[in-house]
Amino acid sequence: MPEYFLGIDAGTQSTKTLAVDAETGAVAASATAIYGLLPDLPPGHKEQHPQTWLDAADKTIREVVAKLRGPVRGIGVSGQQHGFVPLDERGQVIRPAKLWNDTSTAAECDQIMAAVGGRDRFIALTGNALPPGFTASKILWLKKHEPANFARLATVLLPHDYLNFWLTGIKRMEYGDASGTALMDVRTRAWSRPVLQAIDTALESKLPPLDHSAMPHGPLRAELARQWGLGDGEVLVSSGGGDNMMGAIGTGNVASGVVTVSLGTSGTIYACSDTPVVDPKGEVAAFCDSTGKWLPLVCTMNVTVATEMVRDCFGMDHGALGEAAARVSAGSDGLLLIPFFEGERTPNCPQGTGVFFGVRPAVFDAPHLARAAMEGVTLGLNYGLNRMRELGLRPREIRATGGGAKNAVWRQIVADVFNAPVVCLNQEEGAAYGAALQAMWSWENARGPAADILEITQRFLRPVEATRAVPAAEHVARYQQLQALFNRLVEDLASAFAQHRDKVLVG
Repeated sequence: MPEYFLGIDAGTQSTKTLAVDAETGAVAASATAIYGLLPDLPPGHKEQHPQTWLDAADKTIREVVAKLRGPVRGIGVSGQQHGFVPLDERGQVIRPAKLWNDTSTAAECDQIMAAVGGRDRFIALTGNALPPGFTASKILWLKKHEPANFARLATVLLPHDYLNFWLTGIKRMEYGDASGTALMDVRTRAWSRPVLQAIDTALESKLPPLDHSAMPHGPLRAELARQWGLGDGEVLVSSGGGDNMMGAIGTGNVASGVVTVSLGTSGTIYACSDTPVVDPKGEVAAFCDSTGKWLPLVCTMNVTVATEMVRDCFGMDHGALGEAAARVSAGSDGLLLIPFFEGERTPNCPQGTGVFFGVRPAVFDAPHLARAAMEGVTLGLNYGLNRMRELGLRPREIRATGGGAKNAVWRQIVADVFNAPVVCLNQEEGAAYGAALQAMWSWENARGPAADILEITQRFLRPVEATRAVPAAEHVARYQQLQALFNRLVEDLASAFAQHRDKVLVG
């Protein structure tokens, strides 16, 4: 009889649950529940009620379990990073969670960094800068703007922690997701007391215990096991982690030399490191991973948003978009896109806009615009990868995920721009699959000698050689020149972006 491990990925737009066969690694069943943000909030405020995640998890777990032919042994949870779930002393949610993409706390970021001695001092204390998306500033925001709610605050949890609390009744944080709060020194994996004191003198008492990601979070509550028909055997819940940490496991990015690039609406690029990678400039996030190592990461806000704009403009499907881009040579005959349509995080241009540079009649057509869109967002990601290289990381292989990774032309562009081989894997489920593999790792650790997460990922994850793209030397040289132009244009346009937003754009 087959045995299964469930992976739950609770994201901003949906929750996905899947079941992985413990013997073959195949996805035996999956289900997805869609939801949105709370409506009618002021600009910059992005919130959801945590009950939304519980309802979605309950629905999808029921659907998946109904399709299985054997017992579930473990559950792992992946959650959107940086969200703030405030609980009272009874464990009840005080108010909706402020999410990773909530930018309403910029003033609180500045206040916290100033209180500890400035941005450089903050990086020295935690290993990270403090952008508005991280959790720390959300806590101070609650204290300043909703003092009655802050007075009720007894426990600070992250989204995946809250799901684990619901599953087990236990409040705990693991190092990976906790490193995205900006409350923790990522080098020592301990709370940074100067930062906590800058927010509130009693904050440390409101934070749950920290624990290694290899340690199980706890057994599934018997009540839920009965409701889902999981039988009398103990179902173990693993520590789980943030979506990027689980995505790393789900792409086998658990050993040095592997880099994952996600080509979704936004983009992430991250690597596994045996030692902390702290960027004095604060451009590379110095996260811990969810296996006991570190996960230096760069996030860009504009990836498939650029290609979708071109595709929609010319009425092309995804296949036609790739065919159009393939008709143009590397470098798009001098057409370059600065793809900061929604502002940009890396490089830091929050007031940025989209700019096509080098427009002339010969390149003002669908093929050139399509290829320039793919190249522009890839150059933006490569800005971050180059910063990682400056900090000592040496990628030997890029593992591509997300919608953009399905496009062969785009994969070749990534290989040429990154100057590294690019390949997709046999599993495309990313964070949910990684959560299931972490649950398997945790279960094996609990049953006997220490298990090896690298061995588990190698057992089930394999490169699909038909998708492999190898850099072409002549294209690499051309893109290196284009990268230098991209970097110079961003630097030159930075003040113009801000002026344009402040004085020209209306509404």
